[in-house]
Formats: sequence, C-alpha cells, structure tokens
Amino acid sequence: MDGKYWNRKIETMPRQDIKNYQLQKLKEQVNYCYEKSNFYRKKFDAINLKPKDIQTIEDLQKIPFTVKSDLKDNYPLGMVTASPSEIVEVHASSGTTGNPIIGAYTQNDIEIWQELMARSIYTTGGRPQDVIHIAYGYGLFTGGFGFHYGAQKIGAKIVPASSGMTQRQIKLMKDLEVTMLACTPSFAVYLSEAMTQEGVDPKKDLKLKRGMFGAEPWSSKIRERIEQEMGIETFDIYGLTELCGPGVSIECEEHTGLHVWEDHFIVETIDPDTGEVLAEGKEGELVFTALTKTGIPMLRYRTRDISKIDINPCRCGRTHARMTHITGRTDDMLIIRGVNVFPSQIEYAVMDFSELSAQYLIVVDRPGALDTFTVKVEMTEKAAQNSQLDRKTLKSDIQKRIHIITGISADVEIVQYGELPRTEGKAKRVLDLRKGKM
Repeated sequence: MDGKYWNRKIETMPRQDIKNYQLQKLKEQVNYCYEKSNFYRKKFDAINLKPKDIQTIEDLQKIPFTVKSDLKDNYPLGMVTASPSEIVEVHASSGTTGNPIIGAYTQNDIEIWQELMARSIYTTGGRPQDVIHIAYGYGLFTGGFGFHYGAQKIGAKIVPASSGMTQRQIKLMKDLEVTMLACTPSFAVYLSEAMTQEGVDPKKDLKLKRGMFGAEPWSSKIRERIEQEMGIETFDIYGLTELCGPGVSIECEEHTGLHVWEDHFIVETIDPDTGEVLAEGKEGELVFTALTKTGIPMLRYRTRDISKIDINPCRCGRTHARMTHITGRTDDMLIIRGVNVFPSQIEYAVMDFSELSAQYLIVVDRPGALDTFTVKVEMTEKAAQNSQLDRKTLKSDIQKRIHIITGISADVEIVQYGELPRTEGKAKRVLDLRKGKM
C-alpha cells in the first residue's frame, strides 16, 4: 500500500499487460478445470473442445456458459475440484427456494478473497485508523465475512455487528465512533429511519464518513437519500457467492463505475436472450470467468445482472475496467401485460417524491384474464402528519411518473408510515401472486 492504492502495480497496470496476464491465467484455469472438474470436462468433451483450443482471450467465447442451475443440480459439492481436505470454508446463497448455491473455499481462495476485499475497502478510502461497522449477515451469507477478512488485512478496527438489534447497532456506532458502515442499501435506509426515531442525528452525533453498500440493486435516488440523511459518501460494491462473495468490483472516489479486479476476473456482457457477446460499452448481462478460484472454478458464469463495461482510463488512475451500477436482474424482471418491468424502475419513480419513504412493494396478480399491477408506497412520517397534503393529487403524480418510466399504468396505494415491512437483510420488493395462474 502507498497512500492512494492498496497495490499500485496491479491497480495501475497498463491495459495490454492486464490482457496478457489474463490470457496466461485463463489458459492455466482452463487446464485446471479440464483436469480436475468432471463437470467442465463433460462440457468440453460434449462440443469437442480441448484446453489447447483456448489461445486468445477471444477464444473464451468457445466455452459454454455456466448457469445457476448447474450449481443447484450439482448440490452440494458436485462442482468442487479440490480434495475434501483442501476445503476450509463453505458459504451459501441466501435463496429461499430449492437448493442453495454453495461456495466452497480452499485456503488459496480465502487468501485471494481477503486480498480483494482489502483492495476494495482501501479504494473507498478505508485505512487502518478506521472503525468499520459490518452490518451484513455473518454465517452462510458471504457479506459479513468478506468485509471482515478485508478489514482485518487492512488493520482496521472491526465492529462485527451482523444483522438485527438495530437500536443496539446505533448505540455502538455512536459510542465506538464508527467511521465506515458496510451493509445492504435497504438496511442503511432502515438504520437512518431508526436513528431519527431514536433521536440520533448521524451528521452530528456520529463520526460516520463512508458507507459500502451492495448485495442488492439500488438506484441513484436511494444513494442520494442515504447520503443526504446520513451525511456520508457512499460506495457501491459488487460480488456473488458463485465468484467469491463481495470484492469482485468496487467504486473509487470518482464514482464513475465499479472497478472490476481484472487480475482475478474476466468480464463479458452478452445479450441475455441470444447469448451473443456484446461490444464494450453496450448494456447487457454480465458474464464472469474467475481466473484464480480453486475450490469451485467458474468459467463464463451468467450472473443475470444487467450492466455495461467501460475500459477507458479512470481519473483515479486505476486501469481496471469499470462496470456501471446494476440496473436490474433478468431473473427479477417482471413481465406485466407484455411489458418488461424492473423493480429498480419503480424505486427510481418512488424516490422522486419527497413525501414518500424509501419503502415500496410491487404486487402483481392475475385474478382474471389480465394482470393487475399495484405499487404500494409509504408516506414519510412528516408527510403523514401533514393535514394539508393532497393525497389524491400525490397518487395521480406517482402514477404518471411510473407510467413515464415503465410505459405501463399502475394502481398506486399510499399507506401510512411504518406499514410496509422493513428488513435487516436484502429488501423484498415484489409480491407476484400470479404463480399457478399463468
């Protein structure tokens, strides 16, 4: 580390050097997968593809995609390539249906994860003198441990709060003079609301300077609200259990996208419908190849996350490609009356109204032949107490805004402050009642 960078040599490596390094690692990883993974050997043999056929970065496109169902079908450890004695840690996705996604780590995987998280935290301005409050869940979810490992490597003081006991967390943040917060953006909003109720002003009563938020898509409007209410600088962080957990990419102080750590990952964007690889700068589904994973390797993993890639130099001096903020997930996309709707679009619309809190719920049903589309929104505590507020006009304005953004009409239901459920983990924004009615 040398002031601005955790690892200047790697973070500012010339683009051609990055590509050369990636090609070397790709060849090694393809050979490793073919030799050690029954899953990948079968995939290769099915199309008569051999490791020697991968001679350029572009040859990566010859390799079939890996998808989430592959991991579920091979649950729990069918895709592990290391010996049982080499697996030192296991994590799992937070999914609630079917088999979870398993992440099995060798000691090498843990050390790389720790290095990536240290690099990421340092990129946001985290330093040894910081007190980092980690409110991501600890346990099978990768969030808590990922930040913990990275903060340990930096040498920062850690408050491993995990989730729950919100009032206790606020007290600890104040008394321990926490300077950095790591959690989901929805929990940050929840914390901010709880602080108001507890009579705590984060701008005056806390030492909080920065927040590192991820694990769910969040709009620029949510960012603005968190920064305004907490008086902090926010950073988007990205990761997946399938790749390592958090630490795949991170925003720098320029806030012009998330730097993908390309010495460990190759990122592509594809058309989610056809699988065609898109040109750099075109929005599509992100596909990652992990170059250094040894527990469960991942070649061309389809994330279902929508973004685009920018390889132009960043003003921060880092040369690693940047991905834009996730605008949605293809598996979260709702098709309502033939129109594609992302929850993030509704969030963006709702956040345009100062009278509304950050809570909303999309309810879709099909009681007859057609879909019904209802958006439940919640007033702020201040707005709820305003007897002069014209709710009929507010409802109409919200409906118009949703229609402009999505191209579809929605019924809007305005509820009182506190009526919509809060969560200390990932927010649940959609209630689709059409299942079984299609």
